[in-house]
Amino acid sequence: MIPASFDYVRVGSADEAIGLLSEHGEDAKLLAGGHSLLPLMKLRLAQPSLLVDIGPLREFSYVTDEEDYLAVGALTRHHDIAVSPLTLSSVPLLAHVAGQIGDPQVRHRGTIGGSICHGDPASDLPAVLLALGATFVARGPNGQREIDAKDFFVSFFEVALKPDELLVEIRVPRPSDARWGFEKLTKRAQDWAIVGAVAVRSASGVGVGLINMGPVPLRSGAVEAAVLSGANAAEAAQFAAEGTEPSADFNGSVAYRQHVARVLVRRALEKAGV
Repeated sequence: MIPASFDYVRVGSADEAIGLLSEHGEDAKLLAGGHSLLPLMKLRLAQPSLLVDIGPLREFSYVTDEEDYLAVGALTRHHDIAVSPLTLSSVPLLAHVAGQIGDPQVRHRGTIGGSICHGDPASDLPAVLLALGATFVARGPNGQREIDAKDFFVSFFEVALKPDELLVEIRVPRPSDARWGFEKLTKRAQDWAIVGAVAVRSASGVGVGLINMGPVPLRSGAVEAAVLSGANAAEAAQFAAEGTEPSADFNGSVAYRQHVARVLVRRALEKAGV
């Protein structure tokens, strides 16, 4: 449980961090809260030669209300999102889920950007941001670019960020008159989800996200299409396993996870008013 040797730099600006990423490429890893990267390093599943600590960049810790979206800095702690008056009033789903992540120690140290960039399919926030139709803002040596959440998660623990890019902001639409439901099955409250589901229904449509139902966080187009065609919650939930690739492990078989997904999607849709 001891990581391989590495160099460590605590940066003072985003430009410094991007410069180090450009210089060292895939041998460098960003360190924010550390709850995702450090366990992998201790198991030697990740062996970066350089850790770039971006924790001091507090200019990327904020929640602000923009004209048509809520802007959340990538280094905003889960706890700060959960208690922010802006999040609670504009996107209460995001506040609710952020307030359930891990335990108080994790919520006070872990960041939303770290959770997203880790790309864990069992993580709650990526599925929520998929259902909400969020956009991620990345900054690199050539400036900034926006990436739709649906295009961000590429494969198992792989995201669309380039090796020399830094995630700086998450832009979450403020759905009008939204109703939502969030459900997940765990052994203990602070555990990763065995299966989870989130549903958001607003004037602009419906979004359904799935947790731990494949190699990447998923948005269920089949369930969304069924709802838009007039199906009720129970009918639409029958499509929850379509297009998924759940794994089998000591927590359950593939068939078990597919069944649980249908149950949780139905419950989430019902809470969302479908």
